[in-house]
Amino acid sequence: LILNCENVVMDYDGFKALNNCNFKVHYNELRVVIGPNGAGKTTLLDVICGKTKPTSGTVLFGKGTNLVGKNAEDITKLGVGRKFQAPSIYSNLSVWQNLDLSLKRASKGVFPTLMGQSSPAERARIEEGLETIGLTDHAHARAGSLSHGQKQWLEIGMVILQEPSLLLVDEPVAGMSDKETEQTGQLLTKLSEKQAIVVIEHDMDFVRQIAKIVTVLAEGTVICEGTVETV
Repeated sequence: LILNCENVVMDYDGFKALNNCNFKVHYNELRVVIGPNGAGKTTLLDVICGKTKPTSGTVLFGKGTNLVGKNAEDITKLGVGRKFQAPSIYSNLSVWQNLDLSLKRASKGVFPTLMGQSSPAERARIEEGLETIGLTDHAHARAGSLSHGQKQWLEIGMVILQEPSLLLVDEPVAGMSDKETEQTGQLLTKLSEKQAIVVIEHDMDFVRQIAKIVTVLAEGTVICEGTVETV
């Protein structure tokens, strides 16, 4: 297992956003989490990535490191990457510069500058990242000029350049065209060969496209898990 959440409770003054939630993910697995609004899906990701500290429970990652109590930056360094719903890219910079910044931040740990030249190894990784997310032809375009779907792919690219072993993705296809949605499914499927991915999604057609195992969350707890057909 790369992730094992055990009996996680997130209690907001009596409202349990997560209620003894147990959730496990294996290495190189693409897992989709579905459930009604208010089920606790985003809260679960917040707890895993350190944005929110749970009231009780453990979140074991990798070789058994408990993530509870660690800050988000340390959890990122351990290998948990998070792609939020709204893309947080630098609109005035080029696609290449966005990826370059993300890569430098991962390796240097401080907010980097664009002044430093990229090494040949860094350039090779950026080129590989561009190819993975399908934006090679847009490398020098201003990020703000990309379509909604392309912005989402750019941000996924920025996260995967930091080489997480677990990638958390919140509603990646909201607002995308059908073609972009399909391409996003192909991208996530390809990425899951190298890292475990947890996707929160409402679009059931998309869930059917990518999901092998689906986890259904309701009222803060996992009510069932299985193939798309069985749940």
